[in-house]
Amino acid sequence: MKVTAKLNYLRIAPRKVRLVADIVRRKNVEQAQAILSFTIKRASKPILKLLNSALANAKNVYQIEPNNLYISKITVDEGPKLKRWRARSRGRAFGIEKKTSHITLELEEIKPGEEIKKKKTKVKSEPAGLKGKKEVPISEERESIDETEKLEIKKPKTRTDTIVPKPENRGGIKRMFRRKSF
Repeated sequence: MKVTAKLNYLRIAPRKVRLVADIVRRKNVEQAQAILSFTIKRASKPILKLLNSALANAKNVYQIEPNNLYISKITVDEGPKLKRWRARSRGRAFGIEKKTSHITLELEEIKPGEEIKKKKTKVKSEPAGLKGKKEVPISEERESIDETEKLEIKKPKTRTDTIVPKPENRGGIKRMFRRKSF
């Protein structure tokens, strides 16, 4: 049995609400309540309130035990945008869209012997960079590192090596400015 609850005209942008909705999708009701109560997003409070409303509907209208439910579907749709404006320089007005969202939550009963459906993810056998390469034991890796440390490392030239000598005094006039800087 599906239990549905809707929340319309929530004054939070749908993009922000979807972040929270994605966290609780396909979760057990108790897990979802715990996650929502500790999530620091602004949208978590209205979604928790909606979830509690759906649980009350399931318990009172359909006589379903709340412990047996999970969130099968939660969608966040875009609602109407409130058009506002803000003053800008030189007497101009800059348009602002205050977005709203509609949330639909569906709860389903967990049937005995059936697990909650999860999304299928592709499992990569091995990374693309390691195809055809064999694994090197750690002891051999360490030996190769020790050999590289023994090699002499050339030191880069220091600043004292690159200093240009001062120009000589020509004709009794001291040079005040140099063209080259370091």
